[in-house]
Amino acid sequence: MTPAARPAATAADGLPTGTGHAPGHHGEILQGVFLDGAGRRCAGLVTLPLPGPGTTARFVRRPGTPAEALDVLPADRAKAARAAALAVAACARRTGAEPCGGELRLTGDLPVGLGLGSSTSDVIAAVRAVADSYGLRLAPGTVARLALRAETACDPLMLDGRPCLFAQREGRVLEVLGPALPPLVVVGCVLGGGTPVDTLSLPARPPAQASDTEVRDCARLRARLRHAVATGDARLLGEVATASARRGQEVLGHPEFDVLTDLARAFGAVGVQLAHSGAVAGVLFAPAPGMRPRLRACLRALDAHGIPAGPTFTTITKETAHGAARPGSSVHGTSAHGPAQRGVGRPTGPDTPRRTTPLPAL
Repeated sequence: MTPAARPAATAADGLPTGTGHAPGHHGEILQGVFLDGAGRRCAGLVTLPLPGPGTTARFVRRPGTPAEALDVLPADRAKAARAAALAVAACARRTGAEPCGGELRLTGDLPVGLGLGSSTSDVIAAVRAVADSYGLRLAPGTVARLALRAETACDPLMLDGRPCLFAQREGRVLEVLGPALPPLVVVGCVLGGGTPVDTLSLPARPPAQASDTEVRDCARLRARLRHAVATGDARLLGEVATASARRGQEVLGHPEFDVLTDLARAFGAVGVQLAHSGAVAGVLFAPAPGMRPRLRACLRALDAHGIPAGPTFTTITKETAHGAARPGSSVHGTSAHGPAQRGVGRPTGPDTPRRTTPLPAL
């Protein structure tokens, strides 16, 4: 169903203007090869939401100009530029308007190459800003398809935050695991000295080449994670995340990984999680009275081992704190992303590369 158009906002010069925002994430809880509803093998992942940081986009549409006349700032955001062009074509078809050019400006505070979903955040914010300039709010499934065309594989940042198993190379949800993750406190860090990971250089294996044993192992972890979400079992989630991290470590080979798991055991954490295509990692704690000294001790130990600390954050939301599911629609519904969030990070100018240093604590 095509969402109804609403009047677009206008810039000071009277041109139709739209804004959009998309969050980032903190790597994955689970990643592997899974079976879809038809029994076909798919690469899939479950991301760990990261509150706060993300990308904000502003798109000023210039009716009457060629559709290819798109100016993007910063100029190196090629994926966001492709996404904006695809969104212009899609929105013009829906509204009956002529495709036209415009200017896309991106600001954000997600370092690139660390596994925080920076490129997908750029892409989704761009798509939402273009749609907003046409007076549209696109359904998450539509946003996912556009994001996939723009960058080949995408993270599920267009969804409503509910934990789901997402086929990143196909842009579709394989399973919604439940309303919300169990309560966790995550002590984030950056492995490999914070050196960005070139995700395109990582070995890529088609899901069809996965062994039967690997597929069975992933199915077992998927079932355990589903149970952890259904019962709010943080310890079980930590076991799943740690098992998935060990699988990812076979490819990434972070030299600090054993130190990270040792620290998790030493300070009573429920496990660790790892960005399977980046350098961020997290030590996962179940919230408990009097846990602050353990968190501080964990941070001191990370520093003593030369592992830069990242954000410390929680999966607890206002809704989950009161026992309710997070509001919003699934990938098949309509997303009301609303106006762009204000004050998100420092503006990134055309000559300012995206930061590659670790995120500050939140």
